[in-house]
Amino acid sequence: MLEPVLQALGEFLSGFWPLVIGIFSTLLALVASLNAVLHKRDERATIGWVGLIWLVPILGPVLYVLLGINRIQRRATELRQDWPRLHPLNTTADGTPAPTTALPELDRRMGTLVRVVEHVTSRPLTTGNRVTPLCNGDEAYPVMLAAIDGARTSLALSTYIFDNDPAGHRFVEALGAAHERGVQVRVLVDGIGVRYSWPPIRRLLQEREIPCAYFLSSLWPWRMPYINLRTHRKILVADGRVGFTGGLNIRHGNSLRARPRHPIQDLHFRVEGPVVAHMMATFAEDWAFTTQELLEGGDWFPPLEAVGPVVARGIAAGPDADFDKLRWTMLGGLSQARQSVRIVTPYFLPDQTLITALRLAAMRGVTVDILLPERNNLPLVQWACWAGLWQVLAYGCRVFLTPPPFDHSKVMLVDGAWAFIGSANWDPRSLRLNFEFNVECYDEGLVAALDRIIDAKLRASRPLPLAEVDGRSLPVKLRDGIARLFSPYL
Repeated sequence: MLEPVLQALGEFLSGFWPLVIGIFSTLLALVASLNAVLHKRDERATIGWVGLIWLVPILGPVLYVLLGINRIQRRATELRQDWPRLHPLNTTADGTPAPTTALPELDRRMGTLVRVVEHVTSRPLTTGNRVTPLCNGDEAYPVMLAAIDGARTSLALSTYIFDNDPAGHRFVEALGAAHERGVQVRVLVDGIGVRYSWPPIRRLLQEREIPCAYFLSSLWPWRMPYINLRTHRKILVADGRVGFTGGLNIRHGNSLRARPRHPIQDLHFRVEGPVVAHMMATFAEDWAFTTQELLEGGDWFPPLEAVGPVVARGIAAGPDADFDKLRWTMLGGLSQARQSVRIVTPYFLPDQTLITALRLAAMRGVTVDILLPERNNLPLVQWACWAGLWQVLAYGCRVFLTPPPFDHSKVMLVDGAWAFIGSANWDPRSLRLNFEFNVECYDEGLVAALDRIIDAKLRASRPLPLAEVDGRSLPVKLRDGIARLFSPYL
């Protein structure tokens, strides 16, 4: 008698569990879809995620939870609400808001752009700054190390990559010596960028007892949901007065004169004046988020006097409250252009809005020059880039390919009057997924110096005609087109 009962129970359960799994899968897909519809900013991304959620049961919602939701809660933003309002963050060197008339005569026509970026960032311009370009680690590292050696009160260093190599060792020694002589040192390295070399630089930093932290770091995959939310910022501030920012990481490959195995060209900037407070505030916010320690007082935020002619504004951007600030600033610069736009970037995967803005600028008669590496260090990114280049070439933009070594520089110039410099690339990772820091600068002399650097790059580069892009073989076009499908995460 027991056997028929067990058989009936088995038949019931065999039909019951598929129903339970089906209901669970449906509810999971429904909840994930509702979250995507309510919280995703981009309609195409929403459609793509909802399609994946329903077409790939269970796995689709799981992938959305891991990769599609920006769950980061930047506690530093909340902490910063209680910080004392230091005048360098919101005013010029003399304590008054920077009006459009503070711009040099040449740049007053950029007043529309000034107002646009002020609305985007909620931060006025600062006057009285000096910005000096530094090419590659050959020029930048000695000046940065000299600033570290000369620091007397504080040092703040934030970088994406800090390699355990000869360049990294020089910085560890300088930071360690500063710490030993009583300078307050804080080092923030990205939790993934610190692993670009093996063994990581962590042990050397710890041996020198250098106060350091790692942004969103975890060795456990289930505790690493922020693989796209990296701090890509490069900021060094000495005594709250001298700053460095740009595209340069700390790695031996940037020292070209040493003939490294994997050489990398790059551009960095020495910054002095009131805008350094913007750099320091950005570092302090990231440090507070990572460690819960607030950096305050005159050692970190001293009064800053006017030292040069550059009118500048620091722009911190990321996938949280600072979302889209860089992209809006780029769009503002393109809309303001009347004569020329020059863009140097290692990764060029602009969205359709930026592509349209580039097209319109070229159609207005603006000379739009885009300099890209002939050989990218990331093949998948290069394939995706080539799949979309026809969209700007066909409308009059000019693309130039720079020869090796790989050029990691990031610069945008408009009309000989405006420069946009910093850590951000022209790709979704920089503009939507990572934390970046850029500086907009209004100064004829600075832009002329950057024009000369770009002119030298152009002399060594070759133009890329539309015919060459269109002439790729069908298999290559298919490869590049498939790579472009992943561009939101490249």
